[in-house]
Amino acid sequence: MYKFEHTDYFYGFIAIGVFVLLAILYFTYRRNKIKKLGDKNLVDALMPYSSTRKRVAKIILFCLAFSSLVLALCNLQTGSKLAEVKREGADLIVCLDVSNSMLAQDLTPNRLERAKYALEKMIDGLEGDRLGLIIFAGEAYVQLPITSDYGAAKLFLSSINTKMVPVQGTNVYAAITKAVESFGKDEGKNKAIILITDGENHEVDAIVAAEEAGKSGVMINTIGIGSESGSPIPIMENGVIKGYRKDKQGQTVITKLNSEILKTIAAKGNGVYVQASQSDLGIKAILSKVDELEKSKIDTKMFTDYEDQFQWFLALSLFLFVIEFFISERVSEWFKKLNLFENASRSLYK
Repeated sequence: MYKFEHTDYFYGFIAIGVFVLLAILYFTYRRNKIKKLGDKNLVDALMPYSSTRKRVAKIILFCLAFSSLVLALCNLQTGSKLAEVKREGADLIVCLDVSNSMLAQDLTPNRLERAKYALEKMIDGLEGDRLGLIIFAGEAYVQLPITSDYGAAKLFLSSINTKMVPVQGTNVYAAITKAVESFGKDEGKNKAIILITDGENHEVDAIVAAEEAGKSGVMINTIGIGSESGSPIPIMENGVIKGYRKDKQGQTVITKLNSEILKTIAAKGNGVYVQASQSDLGIKAILSKVDELEKSKIDTKMFTDYEDQFQWFLALSLFLFVIEFFISERVSEWFKKLNLFENASRSLYK
């Protein structure tokens, strides 16, 4: 088993993407400028030692070195010892709404990403509890079966997006029933559902499902995410807002938090309702309620020792940086005689 200790450093790959884009723009600009100088043969004669291929090689090496450095900072860890561990805790299943309305930006950066961030912090604080993930929109799917592997939970959580469920909607009933099924038939009062949604569901079946779950001993806690005043649903393209979703009449769709149905679901499920804000999603209040559950002893196999592997990526990064540093952008007399870079340079500026 493996895990990354510091996943926040993965954002460093964004810098690599920006650097590559700037490099492409630079080479395009340089090629156009050289074309304007005049006859290509004359330009080649004036710059006999200029090597485009070496410049490209340096950029590739720099990107590989920087990528290795990012992975070193993330610190890959591999499990070295598998042991049977007895733990006391509850079984939690998070039902996360991934419908398009979760892209609304009344919470920054949007409802879904704000929820994912808070859940990641929640996972970091879990001790002894097992966790499962269910995503839902018009349908519900098990994203991660109940596990005590928090590293895997964070990995699956990070991949969640609004395109994972093909059918749109906010089918809370499907989410609750899928969660109850995922608990299995084991008896015990240590089961809880954390439902995170904007609650845009006006059907009675969700309340009925919550009541049945409550009677079977499953606690349902709800987190209302969004604002009651509402927010438009952006249409994103390459990270840029290209417009907002409209209804059949051409009016901009406004998605609003339906707190009343979520309060009712929580009451029927013997749990609590919390309305999320930018500073507090309400996870602490939910976990305080979950702590009231009767804890059960859980026997599970898990890796108890992890070994750091960052040194391999760090060594590779330093090695590539050294190679990149010593590669000159110019063709030496010796390489010029061998004619290794000339053909590549000509092909790039045709």
